[in-house]
Amino acid sequence: MTHRPFATMLVIALAVWSVQAQSGRKHTKPAPVAEVPAPTPEPTPAPKKAEKVAELLFYVGADRTDSYVMLSYAYYDWVIRGCADRLRAGSSAGVDITDQSFSRGEAIKKAKSETKSYVVLLNLKYDNMARTDTELILEYIVFAPGTAKIVTQGHSYPNANRAGPIIAGPTSRGPNNDLYREQVLRRAGEDAGNRILKALHLDVEIPRQP
Repeated sequence: MTHRPFATMLVIALAVWSVQAQSGRKHTKPAPVAEVPAPTPEPTPAPKKAEKVAELLFYVGADRTDSYVMLSYAYYDWVIRGCADRLRAGSSAGVDITDQSFSRGEAIKKAKSETKSYVVLLNLKYDNMARTDTELILEYIVFAPGTAKIVTQGHSYPNANRAGPIIAGPTSRGPNNDLYREQVLRRAGEDAGNRILKALHLDVEIPRQP
């Protein structure tokens, strides 16, 4: 047949063209996938520092020479320790004491030099309203730090509603021996400490006398 060679040549030509077309086609590479950055963790906020509460401090001393008659140093030691113990027990205050004689002028000077410490000045005197001229009374004055302003003052009576008054002077027998004196004077110091804490609004109740 006369058309077969032509048809054969057409098929061959198409085949060659197809191969050339495929060989000349460019292969497009897929676009690289962009890497998603890992999320940066937010910094943990630093814990807030607790506000520092102003520290309450007391400095306690006694004027051991302000009496018409010299009293035993032990008397002053007992009232100071009683007062200091009550100030510690009734608050979170730090308490410092001095065993040296501490005059009013020295107490004022000490208070002015302080920034936190209240200065407590104790003084044993004779009770002018007592039945005898040998009964004692405890006087307390509290000076504010920095200004030395008096924030409270008053008296504590060692013989208030007790078995008997505390008598100045040596004796070894009866209710006014040293053990009795120590107990009563310590209580007087504690009572002064209670009154000081109450005046400073620390909500400490003054115990009732039995």
